Amino acid sequence: MQRRNTLQRELVFDAVKALHDHPTAEEVYQYTAKLHPNIGKGTVYRNLQVLEEEGLIRKIAVPGGPDHYDDLVEDHYHVKCISCGKYFDLYTDDMPDLKHLIKDTHGIKLLDYEILFNGLCPECAKKAST
Repeated sequence: MQRRNTLQRELVFDAVKALHDHPTAEEVYQYTAKLHPNIGKGTVYRNLQVLEEEGLIRKIAVPGGPDHYDDLVEDHYHVKCISCGKYFDLYTDDMPDLKHLIKDTHGIKLLDYEILFNGLCPECAKKAST
C-alpha cells in the first residue's frame, strides 16, 4: 500500500535535509516546530519512521543514545567525533561492500550492516593538539 505524501512528511524530510549533520529526532522536531509551531512531536517521530521505511532517509542506530538520521541513503560509513559527538559521512573506495564478502556459517541471511567509526573531527583534533 502506497502512503500519500503529506505536508507534515514533507516538512520532516526537508528538516532532515536542511540539518544535514545527522540530526536526532528531537533536533528535527525543534527545527520543524520553529517553522511550524503547531506540528506535534509524535507527528515528527512517526514521519521519520515512515521516511526511513520508504528509503528516503537512513536511520543511524546509536547504542545507548538517540538515533540519528541521514538524508544520504546510498552506502557509506559514518564517523562519530568522540569529543563533540557530531556524526560525519565517510566515503572510501578502499573498503569493499562487506555483505558480499561475509559468508554466514550459522544460517543467517545477512541483509545489511552498519559500521560506525569513532575519532576526532578536524575541529576537535585541532583543539586537542593545541
